[in-house]
Amino acid sequence: MAQPKPAAPDALRLDRQLCFPIYAASRLVTRLYQPLLEPLGLTYPQYIILMILWEDAPCAVSAIGARALLSSNTLTPLLKRLEQGGWITRARSARDERVVRVDLTAEGRALKGRCACIPGDLVRTVGYPAQDLMTLKALMDDLVAHLRTLDAAGRA
Repeated sequence: MAQPKPAAPDALRLDRQLCFPIYAASRLVTRLYQPLLEPLGLTYPQYIILMILWEDAPCAVSAIGARALLSSNTLTPLLKRLEQGGWITRARSARDERVVRVDLTAEGRALKGRCACIPGDLVRTVGYPAQDLMTLKALMDDLVAHLRTLDAAGRA
């Protein structure tokens, strides 16, 4: 049996890790969303769910979870809070009781208009060159697609 290849002596240095800048950037960007979403009574994960619903409502909880990369035990409390806020409704499918469908209320649809300025406000707050942000987004989209493929194959 082959021995594992020894790691380079500084392989565990934080500044050499791919995962840390991705993690740190995610946390910092999410923090920048807080002052934009708080006046609306939303958290960033709730905002993600609403953006999915603004595109695809009504849709199944499982479809929301797949798109947002959230498990049902994380998604259910978020949906419950959005329902309590009056922005969504949840109902079992008439065709298959195992499927829970989520739809926007009139208030939830109207909230889209109040959120329309958030992407532009965030880009202005970040103050990073727009072309660099577009390049970074394209690279991150490719990385996420690749990692989803690995995950589906049971390798992530």
